Amino acid sequence: MSTVRTAPDWFQWSVFPLIMGAGLYSSWVLMQTGMDPGLAIFGPQLGGILLVALAERLYPYHESWLHSHQDIRVDAVHTLTLGLSSALVNPFVISGGVLVAGWLSSRFNIGLWPRDWPLALQIVLALLVGEFPGYWVHRWQHVWDGLWRFHSVHHSAPRLYWLNAGRFHVVDLMMTYIPTYLLLAVVGCPGEVIAFFGLVTAIHGIFQHSNLQLRLGPLNWFFSMAELHRWHHSRTIDEANTNYGQTCSVWDWVFGTRFLPSDREPPRDIGIADLPNFPMTWWAQVLAPFRWQRVKQESRARTH
Repeated sequence: MSTVRTAPDWFQWSVFPLIMGAGLYSSWVLMQTGMDPGLAIFGPQLGGILLVALAERLYPYHESWLHSHQDIRVDAVHTLTLGLSSALVNPFVISGGVLVAGWLSSRFNIGLWPRDWPLALQIVLALLVGEFPGYWVHRWQHVWDGLWRFHSVHHSAPRLYWLNAGRFHVVDLMMTYIPTYLLLAVVGCPGEVIAFFGLVTAIHGIFQHSNLQLRLGPLNWFFSMAELHRWHHSRTIDEANTNYGQTCSVWDWVFGTRFLPSDREPPRDIGIADLPNFPMTWWAQVLAPFRWQRVKQESRARTH
């Protein structure tokens, strides 16, 4: 019998907006003191991660997802690797985008980004613009085997909890990261807004994969939160090939891939149905896309 405590309504409805709002406000205050935007979001981002991890222990969505599935070490190494990779690549991507934006401005004498808009609206616009290439890359990853071999690492997770928000192959990350941040820089998105974009996507990503009781209601039409994303990790293909939004669900409902049934709960048993023998160590997962036929053969052998 389950011993999970039911979270009070006020908690389920407020935990995401409160932690996200606190992170945004704290970063804004630090920026007002003159701190570099990239540094200003670092502390609030870590604080948001810590609060979600603690909240999972208090009000978990599934009790079974609280316990290790021999996945903590591999998720931790993936998270550290991706953090380092994005930190190294980000300056080059942004610089390249700024150069292109400068050329467009001098060539056509136009400024594409509405810098006179209120900051909050600029952040919303950045989420919509930045998510567009990410949506399509993610969608293609689920239909083209050449991309799926990298993205499958993320879907190999046997449970959803805060740390596996970082379970991504570095090639998978760059396929989404580079076009997203490059596009924002090209259209002239200010550095401060790009930093807030990064903060929102980071905190949202932790919530999106969290083992936490929460509800967003109408906000699920904008955010691709856990209520939608749990279906994306289903072992049933028709359910998994939906809800491609990394942070926003807007492009999912625009292009008809949003999925949130009201007649049943998302599955507890998640993963990749046709790859039951997917490697579960970090180094093996890094190599898996480059020995893809072998990975598939090993899984076929297990099912026969």
